[in-house]
Amino acid sequence: EMGIALLDPFQSSITVTKLGDNVTLTCKIPRDDVGLSYWYKLKFGNMIETIASGSFDKISLKGPFNNSRFNSTKVGDIYSLTITNATKEDEATYLCQGGTAYIMEFFNSMLLVVDDTKTLQKSFTVKQTSDVESVHLGDTMTLQCSLLSENKDDTDQCPDEDKVHWFKGASESHPGSIYHGSLRNKEDGRCDYSLSKTVTNSSDAGTYYCAVVTCGQILFGEGTEVEIEGFPLVTVLVILLTCSVVVNIALILTRKQKQKPDWKHSRGRLLTHAY
Repeated sequence: EMGIALLDPFQSSITVTKLGDNVTLTCKIPRDDVGLSYWYKLKFGNMIETIASGSFDKISLKGPFNNSRFNSTKVGDIYSLTITNATKEDEATYLCQGGTAYIMEFFNSMLLVVDDTKTLQKSFTVKQTSDVESVHLGDTMTLQCSLLSENKDDTDQCPDEDKVHWFKGASESHPGSIYHGSLRNKEDGRCDYSLSKTVTNSSDAGTYYCAVVTCGQILFGEGTEVEIEGFPLVTVLVILLTCSVVVNIALILTRKQKQKPDWKHSRGRLLTHAY
């Protein structure tokens, strides 16, 4: 019986390409026993589709993807899917799977966004409330963005929370992770969304973007840069003062312990003199 290992649905990467450009998605499968491999396409509101399947080094494209616009290759442990002349129809989540006849595992999930700025509906905009956010390690940061419409009736039905994605931009070789936030408020011409996240390490710093799926398109905010600050000066002074007090108390107790008279030996000397 074949087993399947699932990928965490809240962690993914994002690739943005322009309409008509060529784009290559890559997936590293660091296993020596991989005999089977698959590429899948998951589009919003549609069933998952199989793009390509591979048996060892032989890879074949499936169904509507078996044409000159798609190509899948394998070099070592790197599996690639190339899409030429990208269209809005290619905008979807792509998943890479590999393994053996006994167990299959998802190794990567990539959201492909096709930027078509010429046809974006100007009546909608995404606005992030802050350009820069400063936080400390251990703090919980809350990022906010709003979907604004020129027509107040357009936001009677705000996009669901699963249509709002937050992702952290990074270097081109390390795409950002995707997060899901929540709908906080909706009013005439406005839908407000937020993302709350605990800052655990320095890798949480970066620029966070809000992306809203509406009217069959994805609209992006301009981004909020998150900066991680060191401990505040007051906190440092309090810590140093506390350490100083503790050390002084320890020294005082140690000194008193050394000065404490030995009553047992003193009593013995007194008894000896008495006899």
